[in-house]
Amino acid sequence: MYNKVVVVGRLTKSPELRYTTNGNATCSFTLACDRQMKGADGNKEVDFLNIAVPPFRAKLAELCSEYLDKGKLALVDGAMQTRSYDKEGQKVYITEICAENVRFLSPRSEQRNDNNATGGTPAIPFGREVQLDDDIPF
Repeated sequence: MYNKVVVVGRLTKSPELRYTTNGNATCSFTLACDRQMKGADGNKEVDFLNIAVPPFRAKLAELCSEYLDKGKLALVDGAMQTRSYDKEGQKVYITEICAENVRFLSPRSEQRNDNNATGGTPAIPFGREVQLDDDIPF
């Protein structure tokens, strides 16, 4: 058996960073992922997927909290997991993706902790400008 999930989407809100009693960081966030097919009404459908970065990936949890923010694009790969708990006599099930890796896909200049906002050195731009008036060698 193999349980592997890869999703790309935008965060619906900033990640929620927490610490375990042992001091390990963990965080959770929700990704909005578009479906490829449109619904019966012709509108694009969206899935809201819960992502959990486990305590044994504490550094990743802290990086997610620092660099991800609402609306930022991210790729998450991990394993789908379901857990349950009792709430007022009812069994509640939660399905989430346990993140193994997270890739920050939004350009650095769009990141929440941009150095320009704090007066530091400017952030490295995403890509580079190309001058079209130069002689093209082909």
